[in-house]
Amino acid sequence: MGRSRVVVPQVTLPGSVATPTGIIEHMSGSLWHGFADMGSVTASGPFVITRGEGTRVWDRDGNEYLDTTAGLWFTNIGHGRTEVAQAVADQLSTLAHYSGFGDLTADVTDALADRLATIAPVPGSKIFFTSGGSDSVDTAAKLARRYWVEVGRPEKTIIVGRTKAYHGMHVAGTSLAGIPSNHDGYGTLMPDAQTVEWDDAKSLLGLIERVGADKVAAFFCEPIIGAGGIYLPPAGYLAEVRQICRDNDVLFVADEVVTGFGRIGGDSWFASTRFDLQPDMMTTAKGLTSGYVPMGAVFIAPRVAEPFYAGGVWWRHGYTYGGHAGAAAAAMANLDIIEREGLLGEASRLEGDLADKLGPLVELDAVSEIRTGLGAVTAVQLADPATAPAAVGALRKHGVSTRAAGQGALQISPSFVMQTSEVGELADRITAALG
Repeated sequence: MGRSRVVVPQVTLPGSVATPTGIIEHMSGSLWHGFADMGSVTASGPFVITRGEGTRVWDRDGNEYLDTTAGLWFTNIGHGRTEVAQAVADQLSTLAHYSGFGDLTADVTDALADRLATIAPVPGSKIFFTSGGSDSVDTAAKLARRYWVEVGRPEKTIIVGRTKAYHGMHVAGTSLAGIPSNHDGYGTLMPDAQTVEWDDAKSLLGLIERVGADKVAAFFCEPIIGAGGIYLPPAGYLAEVRQICRDNDVLFVADEVVTGFGRIGGDSWFASTRFDLQPDMMTTAKGLTSGYVPMGAVFIAPRVAEPFYAGGVWWRHGYTYGGHAGAAAAAMANLDIIEREGLLGEASRLEGDLADKLGPLVELDAVSEIRTGLGAVTAVQLADPATAPAAVGALRKHGVSTRAAGQGALQISPSFVMQTSEVGELADRITAALG
């Protein structure tokens, strides 16, 4: 898809940009992509996906690809599940959605909250629905601060994230991000957001000691660093930071937007369960519906919920589409499939398959490291991060759809239905593209 240049002084056409000289640069295509250099996208044309089935997707020219990213970490049950589509259609035909404010809710939304509470890492947790992961993070950040107000400690406002971390792109998530390029150019959004080293528990303790535990509201922690480059936690790290938060009365927020609903392996719904983290709050989205419909949820432990359930407290926060009835129906069908087909166990199988089949790729000159061994997640770290865009293009030519994360890491986070033979096929295609 190319560009055309015409001289039309002081006239701006739809989809065009007028330069100071009056030259009009007409840009083909109307879609502004997220996380993209639109000049590059416009020059080369978008990569348009038209169909998905299981672990594979097809572009508009009919070419088939192994989907190594499960969309964007979310298609845990695989593509093309008509059971989910039918559940959504049935719900939309009955009641598409209704307000969840005040005492209102839809029956399916109420049922989903009860179901999620049964698999929560902390018994008795309450479920607050959002429209997605970024909403969930902002919700948890606001609730952390408001909680301390309600218990008489309003000075506890600092929220802490980690280097390399990604927590969505709303104000709180952008401020918490440990990826500098994600918040460059926006000014200071939350002046009391702080960052510590992603792999050093003592860095968190040092910050708390410097600023004072009486000032720190919450620590946000991805069990596996996702968009920042796919980094697994060092041995013992998660347990250590969790204990530091307990010892200093800091709320521990597990960001499981990526790892939730089985991706962590260990036959566990959540990393918080696998590592016994007992989070004060847990943010989720993606795998809740396997991406079939947008939805997120914050799991809130009884300690944090109690002041708001005692009566007389209004928490003025919520989303028009939080707990959307159609999305709730998708989530219920998604959870049915995960349970019926034993997909938590399949994610655990993939943990071994990915290590076995992709581990040897470290022998390729183009690869410096393979980060794997915890759930259905692997990073193929390129020796030269600058080659990542070319590597993604080369992989597409060999029938692999992936993306670069962090500093030149290729994301491998397949659907749980990917078979052992397909993991081997994926390894062969990566070798052919990068070897």
